Amino acid sequence: MGQMTAIHTEGESNKAQARQDWEARQDHAPSRALLKRDADAFLHQSLSSPCVSAIARAEGIWIEDMAGRRTMDFHGNSVHHIGYGHPRLKEAIRAQMDELPFAPRRFTCEPAVELAETLGRLAPGDLGKVLFTTGGSDAIEVALKVARAATGRFKTLSFWDAFHGAGFGAASVGGEATFRSGIAGPLLPGTEHVALWAPHNCPYGTSSLEESARACANMISYVLGREGDFAAFVAEPMRATPLVPAPGFWKAVREACDRHGTLLIFDEIPTGLGKTGKFFASEHDGVTPDIIVMGKSLGGGILPIAAVVARRDLDVAGDYAIGHYTHEKNPVTTRAALTTIAIVREEGLAERAAELGQRAMERMRELMAHSPFVGDVRGRGLMFGVEMVEDRDTFRPNHALAERVYYRCLENGLSFKISAGNVLTLSPPLVIAKDDLDRALSIVEDAVLAG
Repeated sequence: MGQMTAIHTEGESNKAQARQDWEARQDHAPSRALLKRDADAFLHQSLSSPCVSAIARAEGIWIEDMAGRRTMDFHGNSVHHIGYGHPRLKEAIRAQMDELPFAPRRFTCEPAVELAETLGRLAPGDLGKVLFTTGGSDAIEVALKVARAATGRFKTLSFWDAFHGAGFGAASVGGEATFRSGIAGPLLPGTEHVALWAPHNCPYGTSSLEESARACANMISYVLGREGDFAAFVAEPMRATPLVPAPGFWKAVREACDRHGTLLIFDEIPTGLGKTGKFFASEHDGVTPDIIVMGKSLGGGILPIAAVVARRDLDVAGDYAIGHYTHEKNPVTTRAALTTIAIVREEGLAERAAELGQRAMERMRELMAHSPFVGDVRGRGLMFGVEMVEDRDTFRPNHALAERVYYRCLENGLSFKISAGNVLTLSPPLVIAKDDLDRALSIVEDAVLAG
């Protein structure tokens, strides 16, 4: 325990130093002033405030800070599938605001109905009943209410280290410590978790990805059967860290849910709308859930909207307010979502993500041959990760190197997210030009090889 504490302390110290070194090179007085105002005005929280910089513009794949420095955004909180400020989307929003800016609750409008119908047509199987919310966390909680109403049960099973939102219910089924610790009192009762399968250092003690996935699926089946009263199993079909499921994993979980009367809820908030090379990430595995939750990119990187798409026979809570939101059928946000879906489909962006993603991951795997600190490269479409390790024998995470690489890339015009402390998670917009993607990958290569 003492050794682990020492390692953690050293890693945090290295991370803090990397950030301090980067901040010291940011000498733009107006930016510093705004960051100070931000820190004074906002409640501080992990991963948000204080901020690392201040942006003044966002267009396409680019964000631009107050000093005019442009950065390719390979994070974007997973909202920028069609890039920032898509001209077609902005025009559609402007036109809708002129025609009908709002619809009070208990009134419907054409864009809301059309969006619900569109999602019902695009969703797999008999998923055709829809409800809209303003964010993914709320949508997850709507899905939980539907599952409870349909099954008469309240318990859920999900993965440790997963993220499903920041609300009390969503954080309860999530398993990320950042969103669970520091909260006084208990989270939602009946939210149980299992360890996720892993490509290495498997919590189930197996040595291969396939064995790990089989052990994990068996554990899920065991827990569902042992307790027998779970309303739902909640998970991302592909973890956005990213982590790709082994072949057959979700089919085994689907069968276990069916055996034990448990609904399968897929959280496609970061992975839907073509990011992984298919419109829904679950299509890769040939598995149809009972409920799909979408969000983030659904508003095209401009407006907040999320959706729950459920099986038609799960429409059983009509006497209750399960998603009684002020903007439930907002004509402007639903128009934004309709336009975003049209852009993704008409411009072939899912297919483009598959093509460019394969190209990018092949190049990152070549990097493994030149750096012993690249433990793994994995992903689907334009959501892929480069795992930084101390060495490939132990796969011990190299948090300090990941942090150095991040700030080197940021300095050279590329922003992304670090997942799990050591995975460079690269998620560019689906509209990115091949030349820009190649340039971004060169920035990552140079930063990694610099050590």
